[in-house]
Amino acid sequence: MLEQTSSEAIVYQGQFGEFTITNSDRTGVIVYRAGLMIAALSFALGSALVLLNPSAGNLQILTPLFACFCVALGVSLLTIHIYLTVLHRVLQVFWTIGTLSAIVFAVNSTAPLAVTIYDRPTTLFGVGFVFAALTGIYFKEAFCFDRLETKILTPLVPILLLGHLLQVLPMQWEKAMLAVWAVLFMVFALRKVVQPIPPDIGDKSVFAYLKQQRAKA
Repeated sequence: MLEQTSSEAIVYQGQFGEFTITNSDRTGVIVYRAGLMIAALSFALGSALVLLNPSAGNLQILTPLFACFCVALGVSLLTIHIYLTVLHRVLQVFWTIGTLSAIVFAVNSTAPLAVTIYDRPTTLFGVGFVFAALTGIYFKEAFCFDRLETKILTPLVPILLLGHLLQVLPMQWEKAMLAVWAVLFMVFALRKVVQPIPPDIGDKSVFAYLKQQRAKA
């Protein structure tokens, strides 16, 4: 239920009381979506370079593209609205582990980061945490908004990464799955652009209630 106040602010009826959406809330959602879009564009461009023209020069470009992807994803993880604080923190920890691992591998390897990860699948025990954090976002969006693309991405990403780690997927399968991942990630990011902002903010009364419960504990 919602009603209009004299100041034109919309008052929403949440599970634990009324709440309003501020400009700060809206800005946070815009930043979250912008991070997703930049991450998706970086991932799509990197995937296209690998799949269509994996030359030495293009493989070098993948490292700054991955850095851009990680930074953008980190921004999204800072601004995403998740009711379970523990889950939110876990995804942020995953991102931190994966990003730091990528930095270590990039600094200590003479080959481009993408080549290092591909030739040494065990590096996914570190770098893979970045993609685990991204999968967490896919899962959250699939659960909250019932989006088809995120329902596909949630199992696709771990299957591809584990398949490469265990060396059980043929190269053609890996290429096909990477292409599907890149396309659906872009679809997801584009659909977020046109989605109304309030649903991404969620029920603020739940956040307030959970904060009160933590304060009492």
